Amino acid sequence: MRLKINFFIILMAVFQVESMVSQTVEIYGKIESNDDVENIHIINKTARVFTISNQAGNFKISAKINDTLVFSSVQHKTKVLIIDGDLVLNKTVTVVLDEQVNQLKEVIVGKVLTGNLLLDIDNTEGNPPINFYDVGIPGYTGKIATQSERRLNEATTGGGIIPLNPILNAISGRTKMLKQQVALEAKDELLFSIKVRLSEVFFELNPLEESLIMDFFYFCQEDENFMNACKNQSDLKILQFLGNQYNQYINNLKLKQD
Repeated sequence: MRLKINFFIILMAVFQVESMVSQTVEIYGKIESNDDVENIHIINKTARVFTISNQAGNFKISAKINDTLVFSSVQHKTKVLIIDGDLVLNKTVTVVLDEQVNQLKEVIVGKVLTGNLLLDIDNTEGNPPINFYDVGIPGYTGKIATQSERRLNEATTGGGIIPLNPILNAISGRTKMLKQQVALEAKDELLFSIKVRLSEVFFELNPLEESLIMDFFYFCQEDENFMNACKNQSDLKILQFLGNQYNQYINNLKLKQD
C-alpha cells in the first residue's frame, strides 16, 4: 500500500513538473540602469515575441521555462536571461542593465581638448566666429531646412500685390514636383532612422537573408501607410508594422519562386 502511495506521489510530481515546463505565463519585469530605461527591446527568442519597456522600465512578456529573453538597446550592453522555474512561479523579475561604453583609441591632433567648452576655447588659437548671440539679435535655432524644402518655400512665396512666383510655379508643375521631392526625402530619412534603430531587434525574430534586407525596407517604404504607421510612433508600433509587412514580403517571395 505504501509503495502505491509513494508511486502516486512521484507520478503527481512528474505531472506537475511537466505542466510547469509547458506552461506559458506573463512575466512582469522591471529594468534598472543608470541610463534611460524607456524603450528597451525585450525579445523572447524562443517564442518569437517581443515587447518594449515603458518610461519607468516596466514591461510584460509571455514566456515559459527555458525560454531565452534578450534585452538590448543602443545605450546598454545586451543581456540574456534564461527563464527558470522560479521565474515561472513568481512571474516577476528585475533586470539590471549595464551602460554601453564605446571607447576609441586615443588620438591627439594639435591642441588637447578636455570636453569642457570654456576650457577648450581658452586652449585654442584664433578668434571664434561671431554669432547672433554676440551682437544681441534673435536667431533661428530650429531644424535647418533641406535644399528641397528651401526650394519649395521659394516656389510658394512671393512679393507684390499679386505674387506671381507661386502662380507660375503652380501652373508649370514645379511646386508639385518640389512637394514630391520633400515628401520623398522625409520618407528616406524616416526609413534610415528605422533601419539603424530597429534592424537588430527585428531580424532577431524575423530572419532574412542579408541580400534581401534593403529590398525589404524599400518594400515597407512603398506602402501607402508607411508614414502614418511609423512617423512619431513608438518602436513597438513600428515593429508591429514591420512584422505585418514582413509576412506580406515573405509571401511575395514564395509566389515568385513558385
